[in-house]
Amino acid sequence: MLKKLKRKFILIVMVLVGAVLIGVLGMSMYSSYANQRSIISGALDRNLDGELNSVPTIGGMTAPQEDSAHGRTMLALTVEVSSDGVVLQSSEGPVYINSSVLSQVVDAALNSGQKEGYDGSIHVSWKAKAIGGGAVRIAIVDTTDADFTFQSMIVRNLEIVALGLLLMFAITWFLADWALKPVSVAWEQQKSFIADASHELKTPLAVISANNEILERAKDIPAESRRWIKSNVEEANHMKGLVNDLLQLARADECIAGLASAMRIEPISLSEMVEQSALEFDAVAFENWNDISTTVQDGIVINADREWMERLIRILIENACKYASPKTTISVSLARQGQRVVYSVNNRGAVIDPQELPHVFDRFYRSDKARSRTKSEGGFGLGLAIAKATAEAHGGSISVTSNEQAGTTFTVVL
Repeated sequence: MLKKLKRKFILIVMVLVGAVLIGVLGMSMYSSYANQRSIISGALDRNLDGELNSVPTIGGMTAPQEDSAHGRTMLALTVEVSSDGVVLQSSEGPVYINSSVLSQVVDAALNSGQKEGYDGSIHVSWKAKAIGGGAVRIAIVDTTDADFTFQSMIVRNLEIVALGLLLMFAITWFLADWALKPVSVAWEQQKSFIADASHELKTPLAVISANNEILERAKDIPAESRRWIKSNVEEANHMKGLVNDLLQLARADECIAGLASAMRIEPISLSEMVEQSALEFDAVAFENWNDISTTVQDGIVINADREWMERLIRILIENACKYASPKTTISVSLARQGQRVVYSVNNRGAVIDPQELPHVFDRFYRSDKARSRTKSEGGFGLGLAIAKATAEAHGGSISVTSNEQAGTTFTVVL
């Protein structure tokens, strides 16, 4: 649980920090881009009005010039062309523009139907306006410096985001341990309390059970009073079951957390175990007019705790028998899929509400609707919690699906 909580904490912090970094740098980039476009637009407007800046070459630059003042000095040119694209006049000054570049700009100005445009392939922005007689004046500005400056800014900002996230990940990794320490302490205390309380309850329960057995054998107790003794025996047995369940959950939690291992790992034949467990529940299923169908792949052997794994298998079959509708089939399957072993149990019965599915494996959880238990059925709502803890202690997982078409299926992947 703590590992999942730590991962979630780190993920949330990283997402928030990443969103802030991207947002701030994104706004900065947008502001810079808007400022550059404003400068370019102003230069184009001045040239359309006849205010020309003498500059060396347009269309002949392939990279920013060293003395370009970070994009503030831009090459500009104004031409007047006829409706058929013939250049009538150009601005004065030592300005040269490649014929291919000029041809592209003139073609775009005359045929695109727009008053301004930008061509990133040649790093040129232009604006055009009609001046009468079908002629058009076109202002052209070289944007090489501005384009390369903006591209460099994007690269730098991406580097800042990557470095910031990496640094924040390292900080958050250590911060998470400090932030979750109170939770860790509380979790450990809770597990210790459950384990210690369960151990302490074992002795008085054993004494109560022994006293009840003595009273049951006593001949001078009226038959009418023996029903109270029988009730005590039943409740004591229920309490013993609860204590054992709590102890197993505490041990499983320790195994999951890597604090200790109460499991005795050995090679076990899961195929034989599933077949045997299904056979034992045949009679239980028959009482409700159900039958158990098994599809078990032979020869599946895994390293696991025999007692724990047997209980996991039995919990799911018993659960299916309890909630299966009469005259339906309970399907039990075991198969190897790649490196994993998949064990599933399906029954047809009342569908689990989608809102309850996330809580099915919660401890002491019982649905108030279709999955409710009666006293005669017994149980404390710990069976599926034990199944989940057992699967996770063995490095596996358990899930459940429930719908009208397929019924309810519990799937364990080991």
